[in-house]
Amino acid sequence: MASHIGKLPVAIPAGVEVTIDGQNFSAKGPKGSDSYVIPQCISAAVEGNEIVLTPADDTRPTRAMHGLSRSIIAGMVKGVHEGYAKTLEIIGTGYRAAMKGKGIEFSLGYSHTITVEPPEGIEFELPNPNQVIVKGTDKQAVGQVAANIRKLRAPEPYKGKGIKYADERILRKAGKAGK
Repeated sequence: MASHIGKLPVAIPAGVEVTIDGQNFSAKGPKGSDSYVIPQCISAAVEGNEIVLTPADDTRPTRAMHGLSRSIIAGMVKGVHEGYAKTLEIIGTGYRAAMKGKGIEFSLGYSHTITVEPPEGIEFELPNPNQVIVKGTDKQAVGQVAANIRKLRAPEPYKGKGIKYADERILRKAGKAGK
């Protein structure tokens, strides 16, 4: 029994350069470059324009690492080729965002504004004052930065005010029942 995800080969799109040196994997593409150290129990090889990962044995931890390594490598290849983006929406009267240098300054109903600076490899885009797009090549980093921004003012269930993901649905609660 082997990992179903690990068995799938990773297609290398045009414009992406892949290097495997022992256990070190690196991908370079139009959006940037990234690298990953493949676990010792997994071996990787480039066959044609695909990356194939092979487990050393059939133990449970090796099978788990097989699927994980394949997912990480597939994510890296997609990241350096297309990149990742998460869209956040700001909902609420007076809640807005404005670019301040490379960072974003949020007005979220607190007595002060909050400035968020992008970490290395992440960039922000503001199509309008109520929408923030977090972009980057690293899927995990994009998701973490978006989660940190959402945490500044998480959406509340009564009026739905706060920062939410564009595809997120807020479960609404009924307010006080009047007589």
